[in-house]
Amino acid sequence: MTLTPGKQRGLELISDDDHVVLATAMDQRGSLGKMIKSFNDDISYEEGLTKFKEGVSEVLGNQSSSLLLDPEYGWRAAGKLNHDTGLIMAYEKTGYDTSEKGRLPNLVDDYAVQDLVNKGANALKLLVYYDHNEEEKYNTIKKAFIKRVGDECQQNDLLFILEPVSYSSEGLGSKSAAFAKKKPEIVKYFMEEFSKEEYGIDLLKVEVPVAIFNIEGYDQYDNYQPVFTKEEAVNYYRICSKTSRLPFIYLSGGVTNDQFIETLHFAKEAGAKFSGSLCGRAIWKEGVQPFAEESKEAYYEWLETTGSDNLTKVKDAIKDTATPWTAFVE
Repeated sequence: MTLTPGKQRGLELISDDDHVVLATAMDQRGSLGKMIKSFNDDISYEEGLTKFKEGVSEVLGNQSSSLLLDPEYGWRAAGKLNHDTGLIMAYEKTGYDTSEKGRLPNLVDDYAVQDLVNKGANALKLLVYYDHNEEEKYNTIKKAFIKRVGDECQQNDLLFILEPVSYSSEGLGSKSAAFAKKKPEIVKYFMEEFSKEEYGIDLLKVEVPVAIFNIEGYDQYDNYQPVFTKEEAVNYYRICSKTSRLPFIYLSGGVTNDQFIETLHFAKEAGAKFSGSLCGRAIWKEGVQPFAEESKEAYYEWLETTGSDNLTKVKDAIKDTATPWTAFVE
């Protein structure tokens, strides 16, 4: 692939000196608000999100190559970043349209791409829920939606990161064995379809095709549910990687820190050529409780100790396993 000057600069700014993405995700809104409320119902939604994001940005964001935030609650947190930390901004609203089928996406209300650029964004991330076996009319809408965002990013010469998230239009549970069996095919489709030039995507943020706890032999995890043999899982990782014509990074998908690190090493051994990660809850999720139940000082102490240790483990694993994105870029 070939990048324009602005997109190339964006990819450099969100990466480390070795051209690997070591990003922390802090664009959660609805799910984070629920977590905070579960520990302390007296904290308002806006106050909780804004202050929690500020702490993650100040302590963990500045230890990352870049930080993913949202423009609804994240600008104060963005102001805590050092000049050499890249800023990725989410463009979608939290959740999806529940008024009809298809999990149709919505964009944030108050910002166009040019506004995000003017306020300092180095890259844009768009999350779209997608099942390639969904009714075609819904997937046609989503494809056009992605192309429009791609066009906006091209007009503003801004790096465009797509995060297609799998789900079952049949209603299979996201953690079920039945859905796990379908997931490799879905991820492979993402790699193939969204590598096409017509979408204007520069970097894919994707799920792994097989969760580590769905692989036989990894019974040390409480949520162990074997679906594939190790040989089958290796094959799916390799096939999905080879299918992509774009550089791609892995999301953590709500697994634990230990599970995500194990996943990265498994992907490397399988031959997957991923260029880093955008990891969120596996790093900071345990910090929600001290934030909500204790003092600001206790929250920051957690960030500077356990949170930083979680981040360091992920960074070390990425440095051992990732392939620089320069391998994909002319």
